[in-house]
Amino acid sequence: MLIEFSVTNFKSIHSKLTLSMVASSICELQEQNCFMTAEKGLPPLLRSIVIYGPNASGKSNLLETMDFMENFVTESSKDGQEGESIDVKPFLFNTISRTEPSEFEVLFLQEGIRYQYGFAVNSTRVIHEWLIAYPEGRAQRWFEREYNTTTMQENWYFGSKLKGNKTLLQQATRSNALFLSTAVQLNNEQLKPVYNWFHQKLRTIPMTSLFSSYSTSMCKTDTGRNRVLELLNAADISITDLKVEIKTFASTDVPSDMPAPLKEFLCKTFDGTEQPEIKFLHKMEGSKELVPLELFEESVGTRKLFGLAGHWLNVIDKGCVLFVDELNNSMHPKMVRFLIGMINNPEINKKNAQLIFSTHDTSLLDNELFRRDQIWFTEKDASNSTKLYPLSDFTPRKDEALEKGYLNGRYGAIPYIGEVRF
Repeated sequence: MLIEFSVTNFKSIHSKLTLSMVASSICELQEQNCFMTAEKGLPPLLRSIVIYGPNASGKSNLLETMDFMENFVTESSKDGQEGESIDVKPFLFNTISRTEPSEFEVLFLQEGIRYQYGFAVNSTRVIHEWLIAYPEGRAQRWFEREYNTTTMQENWYFGSKLKGNKTLLQQATRSNALFLSTAVQLNNEQLKPVYNWFHQKLRTIPMTSLFSSYSTSMCKTDTGRNRVLELLNAADISITDLKVEIKTFASTDVPSDMPAPLKEFLCKTFDGTEQPEIKFLHKMEGSKELVPLELFEESVGTRKLFGLAGHWLNVIDKGCVLFVDELNNSMHPKMVRFLIGMINNPEINKKNAQLIFSTHDTSLLDNELFRRDQIWFTEKDASNSTKLYPLSDFTPRKDEALEKGYLNGRYGAIPYIGEVRF
């Protein structure tokens, strides 16, 4: 479960921004949109958060924060060699920040323990990394490493509660890799729950992805197919059945006009492998015959909903944290409400999965769908840096027309449209 995450000096983000899933003291929609945890003294957490803002205000960059953390935690110890660069992008519109590290931190619950984990990196190395655990609510600093850019020395601290051969783990950690990742690769059992939160519980879906492969794989079993089909039909997508066909990939399947390097890569990687393909079966009027359609023959909205379906069901089944950029793209607002409703419904979302997404669909600014602390905004300041703030900062009335207030500029985070003179 996600409590909050923070980011500093990453892409359009200059100063530290924090997105919190901790529910405020307001009472509306508390039973539906909030949940209690087993952590003593921790306030209720939110099931979902929606982020609004004009184009280029930093919504995507904020969500990419967790994508970067996930990839770096799960891959830094496996990919690359000592001296290879780290693909991190600091805030460039400042002469100082462009040479400083980017910093990331996340607070979360995993297997009944609260953790506070973070790191700071530049393009060449890890500058700072730390982990604090709170078993039974008491802070324990398990490890910390910090590189002094003046002395070019790295200082390490290991807490007495951290188990394992710490000297061996330290020596095995490259300067451009995380200690957490390295330790888990070397079978440190104590740190696996922290690593597994990133590897198994954190999911990110970019704006441009249609990601149908996961849903297709889910449809290989009768149970999975029926669940995906039920979700699609509940959203008023009139599909009678789904069918998975296994096709062997051949080089002749690659379009002849595809660029040679890409064609060579695909043929080398997939030639001879079995690839599942999904078919959408529709009723024919006046006949019992079912008409199969390929995925590409369906509407973009149907394709996106199908792609999301497998992830959505899996996230709810396992209590994951899902980040989706531009959830509304190509989908009707009622479809989006339907998906949000699944997350906000405690009868469906029994393992307390969480959803953080961005959108431009202002019809979702609805007091009956979201609490005031679930709605956040991004906008750029005078230095071209992203700002982040919740609607609850404005203390709107309980019955306030939020969509109208937002479009009228009451909460900021709207584009300023100028005149065009030809």
